[in-house]
Amino acid sequence: MQVLTLLFFFLYLWGFGFTFTSFLKESSNIFERNIMRLGVGLGIFIIIGVILNLLEIPIDWRIFLVLSLIYPGFKLFQKIRAGELSTKLNFSQFKLTKSNLNILIVLLIFFLSFYMYASGSFAYPYFEDDDPWTHSLSVKYIATEKTLDEPQHFDFKYLDPYPPGYGLIMGTLHQTSSSLMWTLKFFNALIIALGLLFFYFFAKEFMNSKNMALFSTFILAAIPCYFTHFVWALVLAPPMFFVSMYYLEWIKYDSKSLYVAGLAIAGLLLTQPSMAFKAGVLLLVYFIIKNVIHKINLKQTLYACVLGILVSLLWWFKHGMGMVLRGARAGGGKNTLVAGESLNFIEYIQRTFPPSSGTATRAYSFKDFFVSQPFGGINVQIGFGIVISLLLILALIYVLVKHKQVIQKRYSWVLISVLWFVLMFLNINSLTFNLPVGFFSFRSWLLLAIPVALLSSVGFWFLLSFSKKFKVAKILIIIIVVVGVIGTAGYQKYHHNTLPSWPPGAGWTSMEEVEAYLWLKGLPANTNVFAYVPDDDATIIGLDKFSCSWCEDVVNYRLTLLDRDTEELYNWLKSKEYEYLVIGGMSYKYFSKEVGENKTTALLPKITEEIATSNLFEMVYQNNGAIIFKLR
Repeated sequence: MQVLTLLFFFLYLWGFGFTFTSFLKESSNIFERNIMRLGVGLGIFIIIGVILNLLEIPIDWRIFLVLSLIYPGFKLFQKIRAGELSTKLNFSQFKLTKSNLNILIVLLIFFLSFYMYASGSFAYPYFEDDDPWTHSLSVKYIATEKTLDEPQHFDFKYLDPYPPGYGLIMGTLHQTSSSLMWTLKFFNALIIALGLLFFYFFAKEFMNSKNMALFSTFILAAIPCYFTHFVWALVLAPPMFFVSMYYLEWIKYDSKSLYVAGLAIAGLLLTQPSMAFKAGVLLLVYFIIKNVIHKINLKQTLYACVLGILVSLLWWFKHGMGMVLRGARAGGGKNTLVAGESLNFIEYIQRTFPPSSGTATRAYSFKDFFVSQPFGGINVQIGFGIVISLLLILALIYVLVKHKQVIQKRYSWVLISVLWFVLMFLNINSLTFNLPVGFFSFRSWLLLAIPVALLSSVGFWFLLSFSKKFKVAKILIIIIVVVGVIGTAGYQKYHHNTLPSWPPGAGWTSMEEVEAYLWLKGLPANTNVFAYVPDDDATIIGLDKFSCSWCEDVVNYRLTLLDRDTEELYNWLKSKEYEYLVIGGMSYKYFSKEVGENKTTALLPKITEEIATSNLFEMVYQNNGAIIFKLR
């Protein structure tokens, strides 16, 4: 089923992409044409899912498959009927031209990156940190209940009002894949790697240079601060940004491209709120430089952005206020007024967007940027590496020296890249420079990597220009730079991403508890397992087992769990078709938060002993972290 799910993934994306780009003058290159269809399909998939949910049509993989293949199937039928379908491959499209050679190198970068991300993610049998476990809960809900609307009695952290893109895609894929953990790890890595392909074609149009785009793609793949294999919704935002930018650039060939760009922007706005906002700022900079200063495609680009916003309102019109309120609560209510307090607009913005927002936000030193460490943060590994930093410095020097040339239309992309760099650099350093505002600053490392990759090519070409002056062979410069990038950035990134010792998250109380839960992986997928905790069963679901954490009767029963005797607990578990019960360190941890440490310490050992000595349960696994019982 995993191979079938992978096939369906590409069919969904390509089918939707083919359908919504068929009216365009597309690239004549077969690789570029079809790869960018995948990018468009990624955004269309999200939009279709939101529309289906709005119409109360189930989020079902069969519906997506049929919808994605209707138009391609119709076109295929037309060709067969007209006798135009040829069974012979046109190998002329696959000739090893300079353009195709670049694409083949980019495809190699894609496969190597995918291997790094996927092998690293599967290097341990659990999820890293906490977010993936939480994501697994909403993904399972969508896969099972086939809706994007959460029930009134249960609150998903990453669904409703949280934008549904990530959960929608993963939930639909999980419907044809028995393993939720495999689905999240595999396709999370695949989406990150696909983003590199989308970046290359965007950069090629943006920079008007295939070779500079190729080098920038190499830098983006190697730079440590552009993605780890961490499983979270942010992996969708940069790829959708690249697709949006590609079709904004494609307007110069076909004005109808604005419609595809608008749909891609809508998909971007439905991925992850903070990254979508920052990507929107980058789009605004692009709009100002390209359209106001150089007066290029003013109306079409504006229309595309407006279209994207309007389409995204299919979700945000209903859920937007809920997202704002949730963000205020997550920020500790810092924007809430106390009695007698009044704030002007600037003070309100400062309180709403404090410079310290974001779990991993901190002050940085020069070394943090210049030298890449072999192990960094789980969600974001910081730093550029020595050689990439030097290329960036060369690029900035070149821009200062040639500033008059940079403001010309031909080199507008350089000015845009510099402004992107400045904005993201400042946001990252909200605490370093004691700025008055910030916005999940540590996450901006992912977006900062984009202008760094683009500008590095400027530094590299600046360096190559000296090869003629000093009569040094270009190939020698190329080898030194490529090896230097790999040695000071690529190796550190690969080492970090493939380490098998990533921690399983702060929710766990010990590695022994993790080992106990991992015993459950030996059971058949979707075996009903109940964790004896007052909250949800995200860890159970993340380990490919099942518990209806969002079901109202389960939610209500957990509220009085400590007050239930053994026989009553057994009868209730049996009535819900649970087969296993887990009591461990998390039981003590979370009950202590709910009812107090004294009550938990007094009751939980007694309850565990009664369960163990009853004839209703059989102890099947025990260590110092947890005990697992099977219902008789």
